[in-house]
Formats: sequence, C-alpha cells, structure tokens
Amino acid sequence: MDDRRGLLIILSSPSGAGKSTLSRRLRAWDPTIAFSVSATTRAPREGEVDGRDYHFMTQDQFKRDVAAGEMLEHAHVFGNFYGSPKGAVQSAIDSGRDVLFDIDWQGAQQIRNSVLGPHTLSIFLLPPSIGELHRRLETRGQDSAEVIAKRMEKSWDEISHWDGYDFVLINDDLDATEKKLITIIEATRLRRSQQPGLTDHVRKLQTEFEETR
Repeated sequence: MDDRRGLLIILSSPSGAGKSTLSRRLRAWDPTIAFSVSATTRAPREGEVDGRDYHFMTQDQFKRDVAAGEMLEHAHVFGNFYGSPKGAVQSAIDSGRDVLFDIDWQGAQQIRNSVLGPHTLSIFLLPPSIGELHRRLETRGQDSAEVIAKRMEKSWDEISHWDGYDFVLINDDLDATEKKLITIIEATRLRRSQQPGLTDHVRKLQTEFEETR
C-alpha cells in the first residue's frame, strides 16, 4: 500500500542558520517536494514571475481570501501583506506530494492551527553559536554591515520560539543535518494520519479474519 497523504513541511531558522541551503538539498533529494509559493500585495520586482516567485495580488483580493479562509497563514510586513494560499497546498497533499514552507514562527503557528494542521511537520534549525551565525552572514556576502546587524538583532527573537516546533536540529554540519532532516521526513510520512488507506486495509484484514473462523 503506497498511497499516502502529503506533508506540510515547515523549515524555520534565523537568517544564516542554513535554511535555504537545506531547502535546496531536500528538493534535490526528492524533486517531488513542492515549494509553497507565497502570495503578496507588493509590486513585482524586475525579473520576478507571477506564480513562480510569488502570487501577486491586490490588497482587496488578499483580504477577501483571508476572510474566506483561503490563506493558511498571513502577515503584514512593511506595508504589504504576505500569505500562503490554501488551495494549491491542499491539492498537493491530497495527491501525496509534500509541500515545503520557508516561514517564520508566527506563520508556522498559524499553519499548525489551520485545518491542515494535522498534516504539518515543523522543524527549527539552530546555529551552533551566535558567533558562527554572524560569521556565516558575513561570509555569504549578500548583505551590508547594517543589514547584517539588523538580522542579528532579529535572530534571538526567532530562536526564542524554538520550543514551538516538532523537531529542533543544531546545524553544525550541513551533511549530517541533511541526513537527519531526511530521516525525520521519511518517518513522519509513515504517521497513521498520513496513510488514508490504513482504515480500509484493517477492515479488509478483519473481513478475512472473520471468514477464517
């Protein structure tokens, strides 16, 4: 019996803890894992494609979807709304595909409290040390010193919510952390709630048992 229901895999961490790299590695390990494309009310930036980078919406559209329960989670950030549309995620997990979310603790909490909460797997990544976190932000060369300082300032608020997740991993070695992530996902895929065919299978066994008596 191979049929299963997909998982909503939430991967959270402070910036620089390896979340983006591990997300890419997970999708390379299993290309069937879909990445949740967020909706936003901000204008598209140069090179961004609707439906690939974001689902671009008007504020009125976004608010209507929130009111109708069509957003699994949403937030208001720097004057714009961001959220995770429920429809595409529901279709994916119903067809047995896992969906990967790159969101913060507030979004994770909203999804866990949503109608799809029973199919959620949440994982938080911790850095080995604050000094190493700062070093990684500097080494990747993507941000100015001012932006790095802001990311570091925000990091403790994110880390302080570590205990709201199903699993917490200290990412001191990328290869080892990747193996642990895969082990967690493979085991969670076998949860009873992810195997909708189990009930019918047990009923079949019961019928067979009764016939042998």
